[in-house]
Amino acid sequence: MPRFKLTIEYDGTPFVGWQRQDNGLSVQAALEAAVFGYCQVEGVVQGAGRTDAGVHATGQVAHVDLPRDDQPEVVAKAFNAHLRPHPIVVLKAEKVSDDFHARFSAIERGYVYRIVNRRAPAVLEINRALWVSAPLDAASMHEGAQHLVGRHDFSSFRAGVCQADSPVRTLDEISVARDGDLILVRARARSFLHHQMRNIVGTLRLVGEGKWSTGDVKRVLEARDRALAGPTAVPEGLYLTHVRYPD
Repeated sequence: MPRFKLTIEYDGTPFVGWQRQDNGLSVQAALEAAVFGYCQVEGVVQGAGRTDAGVHATGQVAHVDLPRDDQPEVVAKAFNAHLRPHPIVVLKAEKVSDDFHARFSAIERGYVYRIVNRRAPAVLEINRALWVSAPLDAASMHEGAQHLVGRHDFSSFRAGVCQADSPVRTLDEISVARDGDLILVRARARSFLHHQMRNIVGTLRLVGEGKWSTGDVKRVLEARDRALAGPTAVPEGLYLTHVRYPD
């Protein structure tokens, strides 16, 4: 059966996360239901990243084997027809080789975390961003974040339920920048630990509020103790923006 790579965008608000679960509808389950509606077969959709409940994606990638060898644009159109009314859309479908794997072939994942930083509530950003009314110093947040770049033991920023074999990860880049009332925290790495990005944002928020110094980020990183880092930021501000593969 031909294998197709799907680039997907979704609003994570109504879902229990990417991964199929018994306690509610997941993004994966909605896509697999679309496979059945399109091809009348049970198909497994493998994703590049297991986003949590409430987390969004503008560039999630998945692959699926289909019994129909339709043109990619037909595949994308069929998926989107069967995904309605769920807030999921296949932006692009591509035919790939059988050895392509959305998760294991990936060499980079990118995330952005959106913070609306203003006194007035962010009514148009409900379920789309973290609202912080107290002023945040984005420059200090960026400076503190640079202590995390490189290969480190990220135990201080790892969820207790994380199933990764090792807490060691290489963070290729992280930046914090302000654009008006919006603060964007962007990060790139081959892979991330469970809640790593949200725990980093929760820690950087303390720096932005002036409660911690930029050097405290390094201290917490080196302590390898989750209890010493900041709180886990809410999922609604997090977006999986891209997944990169070898050329």
